[in-house]
Amino acid sequence: MPRAVPAAPAAAPVPVADPALLPGMPPPLDPHDLYAADRPGLLAPMLAGVKPLIYVPNSRGNTVDVIDPATFKVIRSFLVGRNPQHVVPSWDLKTLWVNNDKGNSLTPIDAITGAVGPNVDVHDPYNLYFTPDGKSAVVMASQDRQIVFRDPHTMEIQTALPIGCDGVNHADFSPDGKYMIVTCEFTGALLKIDVVNHSLIGTLPLEHGSMPQDIKIAPDGRTWFVADMMKNGLYVLDGDNFKLTGFIPTGKGTHGLYVSRDSKTMYISNRAEGTISLLDFASQKLVDRWVIPHGGSPDMGGLSADGKTLWLSGRYHNEVYAFDTSDGHLLTRIKVGREPHGMCVWPQPGRYSLGHTGVMR
Repeated sequence: MPRAVPAAPAAAPVPVADPALLPGMPPPLDPHDLYAADRPGLLAPMLAGVKPLIYVPNSRGNTVDVIDPATFKVIRSFLVGRNPQHVVPSWDLKTLWVNNDKGNSLTPIDAITGAVGPNVDVHDPYNLYFTPDGKSAVVMASQDRQIVFRDPHTMEIQTALPIGCDGVNHADFSPDGKYMIVTCEFTGALLKIDVVNHSLIGTLPLEHGSMPQDIKIAPDGRTWFVADMMKNGLYVLDGDNFKLTGFIPTGKGTHGLYVSRDSKTMYISNRAEGTISLLDFASQKLVDRWVIPHGGSPDMGGLSADGKTLWLSGRYHNEVYAFDTSDGHLLTRIKVGREPHGMCVWPQPGRYSLGHTGVMR
């Protein structure tokens, strides 16, 4: 009687490209939560052994200070180019790029070892993003009035898109990755950009006197929130139809927006009054407000990998704040260089980075 031949193991399912998504974009882990890959502990394997550090660009000091979050001490400082604005994780999580805006350069930091490389020539890099397919770096060239698509590794120009507005600065991407919405600070407008064709879809003027800053899409992918520093709150936006649907007052100088690790809450820095507002995504209502003792100027930053600490730069106080997210109390304030801005908490959970100080998905 012939011997039985063991059945071959079942092959692992092969992911099928979703034609509704930007080609090459990793499909979402959860179609109902854009931030499902950002849970505590979900570090990319190559980042598992990386020591947690906070990289602080000092815009008027032309330096980056490095903070050890375990000791709340500055352990290192190094010179970069002129007027560093943000420290930005690359799409592939291998590099932290320091945006030297007036120095017309990017300084690369090895995201694994912390080694600093030679500057790369890039004109007017106020802020930096990456398309969800990883094929382009997107430079917010504020003074040049351009959005410049570049090779994400060499930074060679792919497309220089004139946008006709002043102060282009922050952005976020649609759930399918095919468009991005960008804020124009000094014109007081929003831009909708075609990611596939590197083109301008439309412009949405805001109310007179608006000064939009950070922008963040809700976990469900249907609603966008735009921080406005002069209107002291959040514009609520329907991104697909590119129209405003509401406004939520938060506090003076509304500036930076950060999503909690459980995707339930958004932390909102109110720079002009030294407070943090907490928005519940489900109800779109403010549920708490943290006050910095003796004042402060909370700006940009991010959450620790475990989500237990919110780190923000104190832009006009030359300091960095750490908040306990369980109750909002201030853990520490750390003196750093002159005018700290878009600091990066590293490493962070997520499969890839869309840029800024760590918009991870």
